[in-house]
Amino acid sequence: MGRTTSVLVRGSNQLVLDEAERSLHDALCLVRCLVSKRFLIAGGGAPEIELSRQLGAWTKVLHGMEGYYVKSFAEALEVISYTLAENAGLNPIAIVTELRNKHAQGEINAAQINLSISSAVGNLHFGSIQMIV
Repeated sequence: MGRTTSVLVRGSNQLVLDEAERSLHDALCLVRCLVSKRFLIAGGGAPEIELSRQLGAWTKVLHGMEGYYVKSFAEALEVISYTLAENAGLNPIAIVTELRNKHAQGEINAAQINLSISSAVGNLHFGSIQMIV
């Protein structure tokens, strides 16, 4: 049925050991959630860009200040993908523009930032995934 594993952690001081314990605990919690819920979506900025695109379309229906608030939130979501590309050392403007175009063409579940080939790709198998917790 189940298996048991022991993990031996060594560190130079108690602070390092505590951090290792927290990291291991977080990893185990993620595995537990993945096994129990099994909800995965594309990572690499894909959900943020798609939500930003959908909210941007919704702002055309809204009137007054509500539309302004939703548009501001949609723009803030794009910053997440921009920052991901920038922190990876990529050209964020080109990457986010390419990602936005792929989502506009209908690749909503697959188009994401792929850090290994420095572009926005349209294949979920080459990119990252993230859990819905």
